[in-house]
Amino acid sequence: METWSPGDSEALYRVGAWGGGFFGVNDRGRVVARCAGTDVELQEVIEGLRARGLETPVLLRFSDILDERLRELRDACDGAIRENEYRGRYRGVYPIKVNQQRHLVEEVSAVGRRLGFGLEVGSKPELLAALSLTSGADEQLIVCNGFKDQRYIELVMHAQRLGRTIVPVVENAAELDRILEASERFGARPTIGVRVKIGSAGTGRWKDSVGARSKFGLTTEELLGAVGLLRERGMLDCLQLLHCHVGSQVQDIRTIKDAIGELSQVYAELSRLGAPMGMIDVGGGLGVDYRGDQSDAESSMNYSLREFASDVVYRVGEVCTKAGVTHPAIITECGRAMVAYSSVLVFDVVGSTRRAEEAEERCSGVAAEANADDEPAPVRDLREALRMIGPGRLVECCHDAKKAIGDAVSGFRMGYLTLEQRGEAERLFWETMRRAREERDRLGLEGEELADLDEILADVYFANLSVFQSLPDSWAIGQVFPVMPIHRLDERPTRQAIFGDITCDSDGKLDRFAGEGGIRSTLPVHPLEGEAYRIGVFLVGAYQETLGDLHNLFGDAHAVHLRVVDGDWTIEQIVRGDTCGEVLGYLQHDSEQMLSTLSRDCERAVRLGRMSAAQAGGLVRDFERELGGYTYLEQRAGPEHDG
Repeated sequence: METWSPGDSEALYRVGAWGGGFFGVNDRGRVVARCAGTDVELQEVIEGLRARGLETPVLLRFSDILDERLRELRDACDGAIRENEYRGRYRGVYPIKVNQQRHLVEEVSAVGRRLGFGLEVGSKPELLAALSLTSGADEQLIVCNGFKDQRYIELVMHAQRLGRTIVPVVENAAELDRILEASERFGARPTIGVRVKIGSAGTGRWKDSVGARSKFGLTTEELLGAVGLLRERGMLDCLQLLHCHVGSQVQDIRTIKDAIGELSQVYAELSRLGAPMGMIDVGGGLGVDYRGDQSDAESSMNYSLREFASDVVYRVGEVCTKAGVTHPAIITECGRAMVAYSSVLVFDVVGSTRRAEEAEERCSGVAAEANADDEPAPVRDLREALRMIGPGRLVECCHDAKKAIGDAVSGFRMGYLTLEQRGEAERLFWETMRRAREERDRLGLEGEELADLDEILADVYFANLSVFQSLPDSWAIGQVFPVMPIHRLDERPTRQAIFGDITCDSDGKLDRFAGEGGIRSTLPVHPLEGEAYRIGVFLVGAYQETLGDLHNLFGDAHAVHLRVVDGDWTIEQIVRGDTCGEVLGYLQHDSEQMLSTLSRDCERAVRLGRMSAAQAGGLVRDFERELGGYTYLEQRAGPEHDG
């Protein structure tokens, strides 16, 4: 067998395509995060965390990657402003909804102060958080989106009194009435924004969030009505920001170009109608290339950060220059692109099912003898398909075997096959599929009919995580994330696998992976040996933590914030994951009451002679310990008491 190098693994898993320069594979065959000029081995970090008592799954947040990504966005927009001789400035904001975890939002806000980024909020709780985060930084812009009741608007007015730079964005006509009523009561003249429904078509999974069917924004008629009402109240000078939603994870740059061109025309027209304006908010939309193929497919994008910035700046400037309108400050809400790269989820594989080999082993002990006189037709057909495997007949034999195994199952269901005969049919089927794949690989054949052999024969690697909690977009909307082993990358991966999580739901799995030429149904992996086998899921910093649920009561994973100091990684913050008692409490279960109930049951069992007092005490201690323990599987010694 030819040699295998870490570079081969880096190419196989296409790290350079999706990693954004933040991840790579070192000479030791380990994944590294490139932080502040230092390569941080993920495997070394996990071992260090284990020594500190933290088991996987664990979410690694790299503060240096977050800082660098924000600088990249800032630099790209500033560069586009210089190249296009644009006369306005750039003011990005971070939408708190993308990841509301306090430690991450605090980091974004702190870096944002240095780089001129503000915050975007979409609810009263998020506004309360933003007011705290911007204390002492009144110049940080706060853009207020989402439906607003009177209390929300009153909070905005109070924030203005505190000196905050805050803009409530009118999402529907009724909100403008509330803002004007509150401004009169507070004696304030707020800076007001409006969101408009543009006609440009969206693309991809969130295409309906743009245009006439979008949830938020004013129609053209409503926008003109708002201008008229503000003029009538003598407050047209308060209208200073125009906003639209281009869509989330926009995969095609043409969508962005069309939307920004239309939005800029609306901006110029509002200026013509007498509104002073000054800010144009192009919303989110800047994608992340999770697949690493720079295509217009879902989970990808066919443009770069530099191209995005250049197109936005050029189109706003072109329209405003032509209309004789002062170039506005350009605001983006590109939260996904800001934080996705900074987080990696690492989990251990806790076991596997080798479908083909184990099925053959299970069936071999009860296999029926070949007997042409009384052997059922499906079994004879499978035996013949296996015998005929060879060049030129691979596809035909695979078709015959799939048809025959289906007939065998149907025949067994109707009582025509014995259990031994069904076992022989399964053994022959798996052997045919395995031999077909070996022949396919030996001959270097390709094609859809033979590609599904990998999926049929794939191992199931059991992952110590909950997809529903830590990777909800993978389950809910088919989001593809980069997935790969974080070590052993100096070895050739010789197995193909999917990952099943430890929930009791069949949907709890990872079975879509980015690969050369598109999405693959399996991932190349290494055979499980004695040591722990660890897998990383990358680019998970956006949305995954706050969208997770408590399926089977698996809670939040541990989260660890890392930063490079003096050329070495150090832990800034450890946020321990949920305990069993905590997740039970989220659902109104009382841990103290549960412990008390168990104690009473133990005492009754002692009285009845079912267990000793020592055993009862051990059970109560175990129960109490588990209430304070991690919700995921832990590699630790069992109970010390007897049984």
